[in-house]
Amino acid sequence: MSERREGRDLTPRAIVEELDRYIVGQRDAKRAVAIALRNRWRRQQVDGHLRDEITPKNIILIGPTGVGKTEIARRLAKLVGAPFVKVEASKFTEVGYVGRDVESMVRDLIEVSVKLVKDEERAAVQGRAREAAEERLLDVLLPPPSRNAGGVVSRQSTPAIEPPIDERDSSQTATREKLRELLRQGKLDSREVELEVSEQQAGGGAEVFAGTNIEQMGFDMSQLQNLFGGQRKKKRKVKIPEAKELLTQEEAQKLIDMDKVQREAVHRAEQAGIIFVDEIDKIAGRERASGPDISREGVQRDLLPIVEGSTVTTKHGPVKTDHILFIAAGAFHVSKPSDLIPELQGRFPIRVELQPLTQADLVRILSEPENSLCRQYEALLATEGVKLHFHDEAIGEIARIATDANRMLEDIGARRLQTILERVLDELSFEAPEVGRHGDWAVEITADYVRQRVESVLSNPDLSKYIL
Repeated sequence: MSERREGRDLTPRAIVEELDRYIVGQRDAKRAVAIALRNRWRRQQVDGHLRDEITPKNIILIGPTGVGKTEIARRLAKLVGAPFVKVEASKFTEVGYVGRDVESMVRDLIEVSVKLVKDEERAAVQGRAREAAEERLLDVLLPPPSRNAGGVVSRQSTPAIEPPIDERDSSQTATREKLRELLRQGKLDSREVELEVSEQQAGGGAEVFAGTNIEQMGFDMSQLQNLFGGQRKKKRKVKIPEAKELLTQEEAQKLIDMDKVQREAVHRAEQAGIIFVDEIDKIAGRERASGPDISREGVQRDLLPIVEGSTVTTKHGPVKTDHILFIAAGAFHVSKPSDLIPELQGRFPIRVELQPLTQADLVRILSEPENSLCRQYEALLATEGVKLHFHDEAIGEIARIATDANRMLEDIGARRLQTILERVLDELSFEAPEVGRHGDWAVEITADYVRQRVESVLSNPDLSKYIL
């Protein structure tokens, strides 16, 4: 099944079923984001001016760390091929992040959108780009004879008896076709050729002023470089396979209409973009006279116009945020959603509380999803010739230890499973290259195997704080 699905097929039920493939439990949160996504498709079907009046229903996901808040939003965006960016609300409380710097989340979104559209366009022209790259590579391997205005062939060394022009052309064509066949068969892969490639492809030419806030002026510094010096070239000696890749990229870039890409990217970011604002509880806090709470409320007020709907200037053009879907998330251990300023609360009408994970949930997380941790470790060690097999009892034991560790220490949800699995498989991962080279080696992960490697650490609370 393809990751991306068409809008009409994405009913709320279908979205929840798709999310169930990767995320265990949290049905209320899945239903909320599924309805929000479906409402976007419904809005696109509305005619007339009423379409612009329908705004997205932004969501706040409330729950402890490691219960699936980020994964739900990320999978949702991937499902529809929508531009998606995750930002930490707490970073906007740092020195220098005031006022329009909050707009950087929209700039990040448009950059993701441009890359998304550009990748689609590149895939569409890949065949033509590969053909053009092949012709350029053949020109490097067998330079065509140049002719002057009178049609006379220019060579570095001219033989005493020059064959007729038609014979020379026929011989050149035959040699070129033979080279083409060898090239496609991979028989020239060991040869090196010298190419002229742009500095960006060569790995140099860092962007001018990269990392600064100059993009806030809506100016693309790469355009300034092209204006004054064009795109600088650099000679490189590379093997044939790398040369084909470099030339294919260069030819694809020529075939892509960047004006069209930018227009489509801006449209997609405005109409389908999703911004996930994590740790929003860290900026909750108001009606206090001093200290960091003033900064927190200031960040909320800076965030408000972005969520309400405003126009942000980017180097790809102005971007309206009116129909961008905002999904905020936070644990809200110390603060609560009502500590946000009323105006911002009103812009997040849907609130969903995610449930802490139980031991049974952790068992399902280890075994049910297509990308479960057990399947990931089995695939990793299979590359070394080691066949892992997790017994059901072992999975249950890992879940039990994770639950106990979360209760005794800090509750980090499903993230605890990775820590424990790394501990269980530490020795095996180290020895795998040596034991696997003698042929397939089967390893049974049983409950006793798990206990032997973890229980001693868990029984020592002081040690478990640092290891688990």
